[in-house]
Amino acid sequence: MRSTRKSGILLHPTSLPGSGGIGSLGAEARSFIDFLVAAGQSLWQLLPLGPTGYGNSPYSCYSAFAGNPLLINAELLAQEGDLAVEECLDPQGALRVEYPEVERRKLSLLRQGAESFLGRQESGAQREFLRFKEETPWLLDFALFMTLKEQFGGACWNDWPAEIRDRSPQALTESAVRLAHDVNVHCYLQWQFFRQWRSLKSYATEKGIAIVGDIPIFVAYDSAEVWANPQLFKLDVGGRPLVVTGVPPDYFSPTGQLWGNPHYDWDALAKSGYGWWIERMRCSLELYHIIRIDHFRGFAASWEVPAGDETAINGQWAPGPGSALFDALEGALGKLPVIAEDLGIITPDVEELRDRFSFPGMKILHFAFDSGPDNPYLPHNHLQKSVVYTGTHDNDTSAGWFAGLPGQEQRQVRRYLHYHGQDMVWELIRTALASVAETAIIPLQDLLSLGSDCRMNMPGTVVSNWSWRYGEGELTADLALRMGELTELYGRKRKTRH
Repeated sequence: MRSTRKSGILLHPTSLPGSGGIGSLGAEARSFIDFLVAAGQSLWQLLPLGPTGYGNSPYSCYSAFAGNPLLINAELLAQEGDLAVEECLDPQGALRVEYPEVERRKLSLLRQGAESFLGRQESGAQREFLRFKEETPWLLDFALFMTLKEQFGGACWNDWPAEIRDRSPQALTESAVRLAHDVNVHCYLQWQFFRQWRSLKSYATEKGIAIVGDIPIFVAYDSAEVWANPQLFKLDVGGRPLVVTGVPPDYFSPTGQLWGNPHYDWDALAKSGYGWWIERMRCSLELYHIIRIDHFRGFAASWEVPAGDETAINGQWAPGPGSALFDALEGALGKLPVIAEDLGIITPDVEELRDRFSFPGMKILHFAFDSGPDNPYLPHNHLQKSVVYTGTHDNDTSAGWFAGLPGQEQRQVRRYLHYHGQDMVWELIRTALASVAETAIIPLQDLLSLGSDCRMNMPGTVVSNWSWRYGEGELTADLALRMGELTELYGRKRKTRH
């Protein structure tokens, strides 16, 4: 019987090295894929690829469909003649993304490329661009949304003039005509993002690397989707949320967490045959080989908090669509290659929904050692149909996590792992690879044994998150060999194509 065991590395493209102050979809991304191959890996997991809003979080984007233009590789635009080569000679190789500066400089550079392309005579590339505009159903709404945000000084769509906020057909037509050039600039940026991404995905596929994408269950209120489809969300007549998302109070937070996303009107979505979700999943399947759905439990029930509350304490559980949504998705798209993020407060109905569609759940080793032997995250309790991580983008790095544990908990970790050496990070990697879980994913920070200053995100904060990058030359042949040997030892090594 052919083994289904596999492993991969978690790394968001913003964390790639190179010029421009932020990772991109260019040569460094291909070099990372080459490293995965050398290390015997099968998977590259990343975070959502959308255009980020406040706080630079990929989980709070201006669109559930669009790509982040900051990931566009400028050197590739220069090769196509949209930019002069010298305009791309940016020596920035900082190990943190300084978002305000990167946005100022790179968006200006990308606009120059768009102006150059849009000003040229018709060519094969121009015809490809026109086809992209015609064949991408969400594009014009998104491009107009972003252009209007610029026109109104970045204000949330609910603060725009009423006729545009409420999408009066006449106001939309007049705006689209008046702002046609700027709308075309945003269309160009999306065209370039998706052609670069699809080229990169093809490179990964040829090398035997599958891309694990990530889609949050909820969308940001200040997004093209909510503005263009208000009937699909629980909003009042003025377009304001009636309820917002969060999680209830628990051991870690006596007032819960208030996320603030608008809730779906699942009844309205059901009446439409879940068409919006089918289109969202269809687009995601074009981008990725496998999809991780963040906050999967929300499909069974989600925590609704009255809009205007300052904490999540007064929320209540509201039923989600359950199996009806996934029946519709699989009816339209076939069997879904989904990983269910089933962390947090998980009830039997969530497990039943996950298992009905044979979606693997997640096991996090950082969560395994703070209780007794029945802890479901301990390796001896892992399920074969699951994905084990040392930690995720929301966790500290493994080095930082272990260093921060009280002495008694450190001893418990060492006792369970039967380990008395000094390199605890690689012992945790070995433990993940040895798990019976079919899939193991390791954050790149753990392969590099990096400390807390290199973590990707600290939930509940907005400063300095999402900004870590690794440096040129850190992915060595010795590192690939070390990871590859462990991967082979535990039956996860990527099979070489002949």
